[in-house]
Amino acid sequence: MRASIFLATALAASASAISSSNITIYRNESFLPGNKLPESHSTTDGRDIVNLLSLRGSTTWTLISKIKMEGDTGEPEGMVRVGDERLFVTSNQYTSPTVKYNKTINGTDRTAGAGFSHMLIYDLDGKRIANASLTSAGDIEYHGGGIDYDGRYVWIALAQYRPNSTATIARIDPLNLEVTRLFRHDDHNGGIVHDTITNELVTLNWNGANATTWSLDRYPKGFTAIPGFTPPRREVPNPSFYVGYQDCKYLGHHAMPNLLLAQAGWWSRCDFNPVRPVMLCGGVGTFGQLSLGGLALVDLQTMLPLWKVPITLTSDLGVSLTENPVDVQVVDGKLRVWFMPDQHNSTLYIYEAA
Repeated sequence: MRASIFLATALAASASAISSSNITIYRNESFLPGNKLPESHSTTDGRDIVNLLSLRGSTTWTLISKIKMEGDTGEPEGMVRVGDERLFVTSNQYTSPTVKYNKTINGTDRTAGAGFSHMLIYDLDGKRIANASLTSAGDIEYHGGGIDYDGRYVWIALAQYRPNSTATIARIDPLNLEVTRLFRHDDHNGGIVHDTITNELVTLNWNGANATTWSLDRYPKGFTAIPGFTPPRREVPNPSFYVGYQDCKYLGHHAMPNLLLAQAGWWSRCDFNPVRPVMLCGGVGTFGQLSLGGLALVDLQTMLPLWKVPITLTSDLGVSLTENPVDVQVVDGKLRVWFMPDQHNSTLYIYEAA
């Protein structure tokens, strides 16, 4: 039997709000085994992931596992492994679709629609542990995007489901699923990562067209209190039109292998620091009727792709594997990528690259 519980009553602060979450429990298990916070990519396998990224379009992908996810997954937009026993997945349920205008109105091209955002917690056999509601009825910012785990929090942007709109940047405590809304931005935000070395948040707007950066060293005094908007520290356009990044994982600051620098055309630049803050991103590019998936290793400061590879693999339902969330790991010295492309009736695909 499942049971619903409520966390502490919402608390308000001048620049943030800690909110209670409506949590449905499916299994009598802790959200994190032993209530211990695992390390993140940046402090574990980030260096190895970067070194293994010498893939080409001819890379051989071997299917390691297909895991059927229990229950309705809605539209999974973000996914992150939190340790070796838990998977956190953003799930969006839409109750009223967006409808496109025939013109631009107030900077956007469609109606707001309606829905809810959830955080689903699974074990690695695909069994549901819990479901935390992140938004309430009537919230216009009901779309949860890509997510990342920094060793303490799971980061997420809760946004309107339309371009040129608004978003609230939030973090989720994986120990108790408590949600803290930190600040708002006057644009749609999707993917998000936390650079734990510079203590900066980097978010991606609609279709990953721009990256925006905020310094958490200035939080909360340097931020506008919710519901106001806080301008980013910097905004960088995405120079790559190949893939609209959907879900990204912060890997840390690492010296780039010579091969990657040569591929990016930066090896000959005397002013270039080879130690770069990087994230791995997945997404799709749409070219007319064709949708092509891809992965990219992206520089957080410049948004330049240091490496990218097309992914032509599809799910059993015919959806590009990088249509929705991705994560990555190193197992026995080999790169494995996790994909969850399908809506509602989702399967977790784990492929190994060779």
